[in-house]
Amino acid sequence: MQRREKTYIRGTFDAVVVGAGHAGCEAALALARLGKKTAVITISLDAIAAMSCNPNIGGTGKGHLVREIDALGGEMAKNIDKTYIQSRMLNTSKGPAVHSLRVQADKQAYHREMKKTLENEPNLTIIQGEVDEVIFDDNGRATGVRMTTGAVLEAKAVILATGTYLKGRIFEGELNYESGPDGRFPARYLSASLNEHGIELRRMKTGTPARVHRRSIDTSKMAVQEGDKTIVPFSFMNEADAIRKDQAVCYLTYTTKPMHEYILAHMDRSARTLGDITGEGPRYCPSIEDKVLRFKDKDQHQVFIEPEGTDTDEMYIQGVSTALPEEMQVEMYRMIEGLEHSEIMRSAYAIEYDAIDPTSLKLSLESKKHENLFFAGQINGSSGYEEAAAQGIMAGINCYLKLEGKEPFIIKRSEGYIGVLIDDLVTKGTNEPYRMMTSRCEYRLSLRQDNADMRLTDYAYRIGLASEERYNRMLAKKERIDGELEKLKSKSIGPKEETNAYLESLGTTALKTAVTLEELLRRPEIHYNNLAKFMDLSMDKPDEILELETIVKYDGYIKKQNKEIENFLKMEERSLKDFDYSLVKGLKTEAKEKLEKFRPSNLGQASRISGVTPADINNIIIYMEVNKRK
Repeated sequence: MQRREKTYIRGTFDAVVVGAGHAGCEAALALARLGKKTAVITISLDAIAAMSCNPNIGGTGKGHLVREIDALGGEMAKNIDKTYIQSRMLNTSKGPAVHSLRVQADKQAYHREMKKTLENEPNLTIIQGEVDEVIFDDNGRATGVRMTTGAVLEAKAVILATGTYLKGRIFEGELNYESGPDGRFPARYLSASLNEHGIELRRMKTGTPARVHRRSIDTSKMAVQEGDKTIVPFSFMNEADAIRKDQAVCYLTYTTKPMHEYILAHMDRSARTLGDITGEGPRYCPSIEDKVLRFKDKDQHQVFIEPEGTDTDEMYIQGVSTALPEEMQVEMYRMIEGLEHSEIMRSAYAIEYDAIDPTSLKLSLESKKHENLFFAGQINGSSGYEEAAAQGIMAGINCYLKLEGKEPFIIKRSEGYIGVLIDDLVTKGTNEPYRMMTSRCEYRLSLRQDNADMRLTDYAYRIGLASEERYNRMLAKKERIDGELEKLKSKSIGPKEETNAYLESLGTTALKTAVTLEELLRRPEIHYNNLAKFMDLSMDKPDEILELETIVKYDGYIKKQNKEIENFLKMEERSLKDFDYSLVKGLKTEAKEKLEKFRPSNLGQASRISGVTPADINNIIIYMEVNKRK
């Protein structure tokens, strides 16, 4: 399609969102629900909330983001609760801080439900087409977009959430061509418009494995992966019984040594080796070529076989993404245990696309250079549906607040995984697609997935995005937990023979003196349900029980972490707005340059910038203290 030179005004909006992937959907819905007349433009109506790669939501660290999106009034959690086909809580053998919900999705059902949600939103206009230009006024402020059809959408603000479409290019060995994911049209012209206005772009890469026909898989050679019997909803608005359903089965198999040898022998045909791919790929989701090269001592790697939905026989081969040519893929996949006769329905590919340097953004996700222009999702250098959706809802909220003339809403690192995600991107930048993990979060014991509503819903309620019902649910949950905790503190038991016999049967030591039930629950062998012998229990929801147990069992650790958070907040509260770094004696040249370039909003953010040392921060503090006394 060529660009049409003649233009016409198609409409005037408060905000325009470019892209309707997971970031764009959350941004558009947030704006519309907050009362702003919003347009969302998608390259294809069939690509709304598309799962172009893995058909699942959540996972380690990512599940925390989904819960936080839900706590803020977002849509992802509610949508996946409607459309999941298998649910599993990961890391249950470890501490509660790293418990993460991960569910398989019916990817087409997920798309249809999200599309329906967007269609039913009164303040939202959905348009299929390609944006070729962001329009700016003489002051560099975003004032709308132009489409290849010549349509101009005037707006007070613009959010770019282009995903992997921006100058997208697909690679399969020696074959490469312009394309978005899944063979859809790429966004061909917008990059040039951004460059013209001083927005620098760089190339990033991701990829996806092949899909094979279910009938061609020998599951007898694979380990069965069942879903959990106890279902935990992603959304705090849902009850387990209301979303319970028969679950699909996944499978676990492995790559083989002959497969690895085959890949190594033909590595010269990989698009990366050929030098066609220049963008950096995700370190924590590597291609099979990267795995084989990086881990030459391993004869096998895990491969998960996952259904793409209930009404299709396509099966997703997780763990074997590749940029090798199609004919090699046919041979290679047949070297996996149980895939000896596999029929590839969709070939694997790598995709390269344009992204910005996220350090060019404020913590609100607004451009530092161009007012009223926001960015969200993979264009910011992140990977994953969950990371995109988290940025989308925050860009939507902050776009709304900007239009209302209000201060931005910034989730601190001590308040949420969303805060960690955005702070990492904006403050530290990234040279590869950024993936959220629990290890990136310093305060993960306090920022668990089970208490996301307790941490964030009040903020969303005050902004106007969380409903009255959601807010009241959160308050009722808090009341239940606090009430049960008080009961545990007030109820005591003594060292009776019957009591001690029961405790010993649970693998814990007998009592010598009386203890409260709270003290008893601190023992690692004792769980909340064990206390039914001593009192009537009021709680039955797994999430709430986990939260109660965590509060009791990790009391000392939580108090210690709260002190760390207090110290962290002291740094975050020291504003550096309009700060003149040239006045600070002893500040290194590199630190001065970095601080002037990034313009951190506070002292805490400044301390996380690469090249800024603790000594530099100390010099700034000394300067601030001296001048405070003047």
